[in-house]
Amino acid sequence: MPADITDLFPHLALAIGGLVALSAAWLPGAAARQALPVVAAVFALLPGLWAIGAGADGSGMTRFFAALLSAITLAVTGLLARYADRRNFAGDALYGLLLWSALGMLLLAEATDWIMLLIGLELASLCLYALVASRVADGLGAEAALKYFLPGAVGLAVLAFGISLLYAGGGSLDITDSLAAGGPLVAAGLALALVGLGFKLSLAPVHLWTPDVYQGAPAPVAAFLSTGSKAAVAAALLHVCADASPEAMDVLAPALTVAAALTMAVGNIGALAQQNLKRLLAFSSIGQMGYIAMAALAVNDGGGEAALFYLVAYALMDLGAFGAVGALSGEGADRDAIASYRGLGYVYPWRAGALCACLLSLAGLPPTAGFIGKFLVFGAALRAGYTGLAVFGILMAVVGIFYALRVVATLYMREGIEAHPTVPGPAGWAAALALGGVSVGVVGRGRCPGPLLAAIGKMVGG
Repeated sequence: MPADITDLFPHLALAIGGLVALSAAWLPGAAARQALPVVAAVFALLPGLWAIGAGADGSGMTRFFAALLSAITLAVTGLLARYADRRNFAGDALYGLLLWSALGMLLLAEATDWIMLLIGLELASLCLYALVASRVADGLGAEAALKYFLPGAVGLAVLAFGISLLYAGGGSLDITDSLAAGGPLVAAGLALALVGLGFKLSLAPVHLWTPDVYQGAPAPVAAFLSTGSKAAVAAALLHVCADASPEAMDVLAPALTVAAALTMAVGNIGALAQQNLKRLLAFSSIGQMGYIAMAALAVNDGGGEAALFYLVAYALMDLGAFGAVGALSGEGADRDAIASYRGLGYVYPWRAGALCACLLSLAGLPPTAGFIGKFLVFGAALRAGYTGLAVFGILMAVVGIFYALRVVATLYMREGIEAHPTVPGPAGWAAALALGGVSVGVVGRGRCPGPLLAAIGKMVGG
């Protein structure tokens, strides 16, 4: 195939996969339920295979995020297969929207001009709004979708206005060219663009939608929202920080420093007070984005490689955490209250063990991928001269240990096991495979980070 068509292969695979998933609705009911997860898994896998075999033809960042988003979408498909079927919302739209949302995330992650960034962000977001409300009978899901849509629309409007100012000041829609131009219009546009991206990345103080949306969304959808969309928006933030001129960084750096510190504090301290596990994981997700913002500040001092490693680690641990919540829940609703997890480590050791491993990684404890990721991010911040921010981040990481260990301790408390209903059936082989894979990844990348770091260096040029 011509090189340009080859480079479009992952996008075409996700776009066509969504159409095929919607076409599967023509099959009889039982056949469609069995075919849809398989169809989605096959098309979700194709971008990852392309990224591994693309050689020098594909851009490094495109290949990296094609592989990451392929793995995330494949894992979420596995987590959804039995979960959605048991709860009667496993329709063609669910898997079609999943693949199209992944397409939007890939377009966003690889965008080199502002228009493509907007298109990718909006495609991913529109599909996610529907995915959050995909369980029609659940009023909490509809409420969560509305609470996600309204801030998302505001964030998109602010970002679009910022892009218009950047175009007016720089005369170009190319991200690098527009940021190279100086002047007050570019500075104002960059500030508004940061606010718009901050909405989607859950940076404080524009993070307030996150806990309610994660609580109301089905657990596997919350996993997709917290990993895929955050990875794609983080890629856009890294691109902006890497290409910003010194004059632009004079505007961006102070604002992003304050946002990173505030986000780490709000996320980690806010999680301490939570009695609902999905809300706790939402606040944890907010805190993790503070570390990504800190890495973005140091993107030209090793922060880019650190951020990419941390995004992989974060994807693994949040997929595992939300996936375990879904696997440990009944058919009526997700198991939300932390107290309802008491003693489940003895009743369902494998599922609870996956949740435990991911929580320890979120806390940054060795030998997990989260520990290595935080180590790399703090090191990059110190090299870039953000010593105070790095020390503050370390203190917030210590705070994060307490809320993670509180849930781990609850899982292995024997008293009160009988007070909570048991899981009404097995999680399913696809969910078990996904949970097993992310658990191995969380521990394996912590014990042996070298291969992943080498792959990142090879893909993105060091």
